[in-house]
Amino acid sequence: MSSQQALAAVKVYRDLLKAVKKHIGNEDYKKHFREYVTQEFRKNCQLSDPSLVTQKIKLANDYTFLLNSVHHHKDLLFSYNIAVDRSDEMKRILGKSAASVGLQLPEVYQP
Repeated sequence: MSSQQALAAVKVYRDLLKAVKKHIGNEDYKKHFREYVTQEFRKNCQLSDPSLVTQKIKLANDYTFLLNSVHHHKDLLFSYNIAVDRSDEMKRILGKSAASVGLQLPEVYQP
């Protein structure tokens, strides 16, 4: 693997792990997603065929793009109020707005 391919692989690997952590989660019962990504990158780092390495890097990059795009699309659907309950989203937005000026919203008591 050339140094240019190695740098591209490292960048794609980091981006994919960030997307998995952000969109799938970092909990213990979801760690098999991270482990699978790590296992595949370690397994494929020993490949000697440059075209196959390039193909695998492109595939991982495309999957990262897909994962980010699906979650962005879901957020857009929620923001357009497509027949969903938006109360949780509104709480999150209000919390962000309050935090931007240094305030914190109180917890609402629910019996």
